Amino acid sequence: MIITTGNSPIPEIVQRAQSLADRLKVDYKPRGTLSLTKLVEYYQDQEVLVVLQEAVRLLRPGMPPMQFHPSMGFVRAKRVLKGETDPMLEAAGMVPGDSVLDCTAGLGTDSLLFAVYGGEASEVTAIESSLPLYGLLLEGMSHYITGNEKVNAALRRIKVVHNDHLDYLRAQPDKSVDIVYFDPMFRQPLTDSAAISPLRQFANGAALSPESVSEAVRIARKAVLLKEKSLSGEFARLGFSELLRSNSKTSYGVIQIDN
Repeated sequence: MIITTGNSPIPEIVQRAQSLADRLKVDYKPRGTLSLTKLVEYYQDQEVLVVLQEAVRLLRPGMPPMQFHPSMGFVRAKRVLKGETDPMLEAAGMVPGDSVLDCTAGLGTDSLLFAVYGGEASEVTAIESSLPLYGLLLEGMSHYITGNEKVNAALRRIKVVHNDHLDYLRAQPDKSVDIVYFDPMFRQPLTDSAAISPLRQFANGAALSPESVSEAVRIARKAVLLKEKSLSGEFARLGFSELLRSNSKTSYGVIQIDN
């Protein structure tokens, strides 16, 4: 993977791109006069992360570009800030101040909601094993501006970690976080979930393992939560109690921790 900027970037953007490249241990390449299409062609099979003034984009040859955006997470966050409920937060039994470990961050939509609801006293950690997605997430959460100051502050509070979630879980002490959350790539995609399709080209598609769940149960103080397709066999396979929702194609499964 390489990191670059838009055309004629200001010095601040160049510095951001170079700092991100150093953190990810990948090459920074000046954009020059190349179009995005020519840029991807020039670097052939490599992913290209483009740092812009108000955005960050991830490109891969032959695939549509992917841009960091809170998407439905922003809509849900605004509802929560108005005092409305959210099924994920209800299923988790979360209260403000709870700490959350999101083991499958993706584009950080759910991490954002946990951070907004949890407030300044909560600690939300987002784990992402894919280096391109980690780079997109890290830059996006550090600099994306939504137009809502509380949402912006929540984005900045999220700790983004590049790691395999099982390795990370193994390294944590017992009872060290309130809620552990999994939202793996569904074994069978929802046919109408067009928003997830670009994510699949970069995300880790491995099935969630029983060992990951076991480690999550060990470190959780309150609950372990799984999002999956409704009536998916994954809930039973992994030991979760499914909380069915009417008129929804997805469900949450929960393992309550007895303290």
